[in-house]
Amino acid sequence: MFLLASTDSLTSGTGGMGSYGIIVYIVLLAAMFYFLLIRPQRKQRKEKNEMMNNLSVGDEIYTVGGILGTVTRIKDRTVWLRISEKTEIELLKSSIGGFNKRTEE
Repeated sequence: MFLLASTDSLTSGTGGMGSYGIIVYIVLLAAMFYFLLIRPQRKQRKEKNEMMNNLSVGDEIYTVGGILGTVTRIKDRTVWLRISEKTEIELLKSSIGGFNKRTEE
């Protein structure tokens, strides 16, 4: 009998948050996902695309693998990178980590 009484109070809607409370909870959860996950990733992707579009010959860059070098040629999807005096490698633009900002020592 106690079990039946407790289930009736849950389904009646007076004891819980109600249907509006659940909707508000879902909206708040969606807003949290947007501001904590989706928005920062879009901003980061936009900055990386701008960096790849502004890439020019002579820029010093680093790759996501940690290789430092100077851009010697640029194609549609690839970049040629001089990593030493006589060594050049071709790599995808998507593997560029960023511009190398050297500090004067």
